[in-house]
Amino acid sequence: MDLYEVVGLLAAATAAGWVDAVVGGGGVLLIPVLLLAFPTYSPAVALGTNKIAAVMGTATAAYMYQRRTELDRSVLLPAAGLAVPFGALGALSASSVPTSYFRPVIMGLLITVALFVAFRPTFGVQQRNVVVTPRRRNTAILVAGVGIGFYDGVFGPGVGTFLIISFTTLLATRFLESAAMAKVINASSNLGALAVFAWQGNVLWALGLGMAVGNIAGAMIGSRTAMKRGSGFVRVVLVVVVTGMVAKMGFDQFA
Repeated sequence: MDLYEVVGLLAAATAAGWVDAVVGGGGVLLIPVLLLAFPTYSPAVALGTNKIAAVMGTATAAYMYQRRTELDRSVLLPAAGLAVPFGALGALSASSVPTSYFRPVIMGLLITVALFVAFRPTFGVQQRNVVVTPRRRNTAILVAGVGIGFYDGVFGPGVGTFLIISFTTLLATRFLESAAMAKVINASSNLGALAVFAWQGNVLWALGLGMAVGNIAGAMIGSRTAMKRGSGFVRVVLVVVVTGMVAKMGFDQFA
């Protein structure tokens, strides 16, 4: 690799860390860059190498958020515990499940999310008077830890967004609190997936650790920006990022 490629990857990792810390979706930016930089490698290598940066970045964002944001540990601890093995299970399935199967469904979900958030200006911005029953908590745990954890390992784009929407809908939290909780689950599923990719030999460690530095920097800046600007800012970034993810997946699916 020449200097320009290294600088480009580090810049992409930093930008991905910022996006991931605010609303998730950094992998949509970083994975294509890795695929372009290493066209002769299998997609699993790009996914595995990305996970090093993702683990470091999401863990940093989770730490930054928890210092200043109240987190519901009764949901987070069991959901994070489930996200590790199910993220690993998803990574084991990554090579046998074509991503073309996921794209149309995920695109449809993301379009629904974007329209719902765009036309419900108070959703995730104002606190809702919703009774969070044990059933809602258990559903949030299973959706985040099992469903989204598995999806993160097998494919991944939009994980942070889906976690934010799930927590906001089920637990009536605002976007800022939901983003903080999403980072904990995302770090856990990333860790499980990374363990599998490393075991399979699909990780470029030197490059991944270098990108992790940029991802950490981006995560620190992004989490501070989100906490300073509040849920309204997170809402705007979420709509913009989701629109970009839909456009990228549509291009990959139909180009």
